[in-house]
Amino acid sequence: MKVLGILGSPRIRGNTDLLLDEALRGAQGEGAEVEKLVVDKLNIAPCREYYVCLKEGNCAIRDDMDEIYVKLLNADRIIVASPIFFYGLTAQLKALIDRCQATWARKYILKQKLPDSGRKGAFIAVGATRGKKLFDGSRLTLKYFFKAINVEYSAELLIPGVDKKGEIKTHPTALSDAFKLGQRLAQG
Repeated sequence: MKVLGILGSPRIRGNTDLLLDEALRGAQGEGAEVEKLVVDKLNIAPCREYYVCLKEGNCAIRDDMDEIYVKLLNADRIIVASPIFFYGLTAQLKALIDRCQATWARKYILKQKLPDSGRKGAFIAVGATRGKKLFDGSRLTLKYFFKAINVEYSAELLIPGVDKKGEIKTHPTALSDAFKLGQRLAQG
């Protein structure tokens, strides 16, 4: 079982990073092989709408996405973690998602078969405010992202009202909830 964690936060050792680490630790405790991508440290250009992907299934832009496509398609489980900025995902994470237009094109335009076999994904998000619709837009984006790479959206951990770096450590259940999320994903 391969579990890929994708950190969309630019704040290393911040709340989102701590939650993702716990989820990956939970998965690893169940015997999963885990890998963590820190999107902010990668070279990912935004989508330029060249639309080469519609003809070839591959993006014309050469950067770190070349390796990320392989990781996305080879993972059995994917955990995406992001803080919420203005009711949305971080720009770094959104660039990665937008570049998956290539996998969307493979699946829906070119009718290529993507890896299946019960692949599942989870979303972890932390937002500073407590807005009623704080996670709605991001949740929808993640559901369509997972669909484009043939992954079932199967779990989420959404934490409102947390902002200061490390503040998640004082939340009564967040870290243990993240650990349990990782365990459940790795178990099936």
